[in-house]
Amino acid sequence: MHAGSGLKHWVLVAAGCAAVVGGALGATSATGAVVTAHQEVDAVVPEVDLEKVQLPMECGPFPTAVSLKASAVVNGKALGVLAAHCQADMGTPPDQVFVVEGAGKPVELLADRDGYTLTELAIRSDGSIRGAARGYSSDDVPRFSPDVAVELVWTQSARGWAKTETRTPAHTA
Repeated sequence: MHAGSGLKHWVLVAAGCAAVVGGALGATSATGAVVTAHQEVDAVVPEVDLEKVQLPMECGPFPTAVSLKASAVVNGKALGVLAAHCQADMGTPPDQVFVVEGAGKPVELLADRDGYTLTELAIRSDGSIRGAARGYSSDDVPRFSPDVAVELVWTQSARGWAKTETRTPAHTA
């Protein structure tokens, strides 16, 4: 072997190892992302179509009004959340919040009897749901002047959805 052939040998060995490793891992043609030989490429999961969701709300002669909504695919599962209320002739009744998983039925996360009007609603990347709302500290507070700001977080567990809320006095100008 002469001096230059040692380097060629190592280049060929390195190229051969790369070919073996590359063949074992593979790459998806659409994204070029590396996947293991035993891992399947996730199928595209469509988001929940919130326009088609039938909400289990009793509004009498009034229509249902959706005030906020969000949908996402989290961990390969389609998830949608929306806040809705009965559209009254005067004022804005409190919101109800529902979550929909895939093509399932809506599950109530927040009832209208809680008296909150949602101002923000989002799905986090970990699958939890975050909301911000306005509410009232007591029945004595006029319904046109909410005096409490509420941060809501729902997380999913084996028993269903669990809600945590943090109430703080609302700041008025």
